[in-house]
Amino acid sequence: MGLGGCIILIAAGAILTFATDWDMQGVNLDMVGVILMIVGLIGVTTFSSIARRRRVMVPPTTTTVVDDRRPGDRYHNGYGG
Repeated sequence: MGLGGCIILIAAGAILTFATDWDMQGVNLDMVGVILMIVGLIGVTTFSSIARRRRVMVPPTTTTVVDDRRPGDRYHNGYGG
């Protein structure tokens, strides 16, 4: 589940907890909403900690080639090219 899924869980839980007044027999929708918000928050913290570990910067390991000939010098050591 990505960050978007976690945010959807938080939003759905908040809607069930704060914006509805339905009464279902045997189901407490306020508690279901709180559980969804907690699961969403756990997912956001887990996702952010994993994403932070992935962003490690590694310096490039390329070598630099230096051409010590002057530009326009067509002959090198008396030979062409």
